[in-house]
Amino acid sequence: MNLPLVAGLLVGCAVLMVLERRGLKTTLTLKMKGDVKRETRWLAQYGQAVCTGVAALLVFQLDPRPQRDRIALVLAGGVLATSLISMFAKRLVSRVRPGHENAGKFLGPSWRHANFRESFPSSHSACAVALSVMLATLYPHAAVTFWALALLCAALRYVLDAHWPSDVLGGIALGYVIAVAVARATGLAPM
Repeated sequence: MNLPLVAGLLVGCAVLMVLERRGLKTTLTLKMKGDVKRETRWLAQYGQAVCTGVAALLVFQLDPRPQRDRIALVLAGGVLATSLISMFAKRLVSRVRPGHENAGKFLGPSWRHANFRESFPSSHSACAVALSVMLATLYPHAAVTFWALALLCAALRYVLDAHWPSDVLGGIALGYVIAVAVARATGLAPM
């Protein structure tokens, strides 16, 4: 695990939270249309359920290793674990998304689903990074492509005004830590 990376992400997240709470304008309110809108929505779903399922299926179908079924399950399970932990964190802190009444405020624990107050951390960013960490561990030659997809997804969560910048950095840190832990615990990555 790259501890300086995790520390940097967490410090960046904390600094951004302070700046956001002090009123720094961080929302963009961009209006995208046509192909740009459709393509960005597609990229913003990297790491989500269908994308992860397809990635696991491709690993199962294309990886020449005899344990490819286990690898595919670990890949999907790692992203699922990230999604569940992210959902738990969202419900624990209940941060209001940009563009809503009380935007940016932390409302405290609420176990009922309410999308407007599930901003921190960005689960899209967390799952995208988790998927990329695991795929890059399995296929290091394509690591740049996997990381580019994850970072594009994370950036789009901010650009599309779904999250505050600190939510995105928090999600990236969470996804990275969980994926590295899963990869190490299951033997996909060296200890």
